[in-house]
Amino acid sequence: MPNRTKEAPINLRASQRQRDLIDSAAQLISLSRTDFMLNAACEKAQEVLLDQRLLVVSEEQFAEFQRILDTPLSENAGFQDLMSDKYSW
Repeated sequence: MPNRTKEAPINLRASQRQRDLIDSAAQLISLSRTDFMLNAACEKAQEVLLDQRLLVVSEEQFAEFQRILDTPLSENAGFQDLMSDKYSW
């Protein structure tokens, strides 16, 4: 998230333990406490909003989606490719 001029204050209270945890994590990635907390809060907010989106599809698209879900994984070539890939770690 770009560092822009901040105009709207957000105030909150945390325990010393929470603040220390946040400070440790922020320091590891060279961010201020504020930037770290804003990044984390914005990422979570985007996740929540995206999870709540309504997807509208045609009957044909939904039927295809259901067909894919109902296909056993053993018959799913994409899944087989994914599972046969060697992990880099």
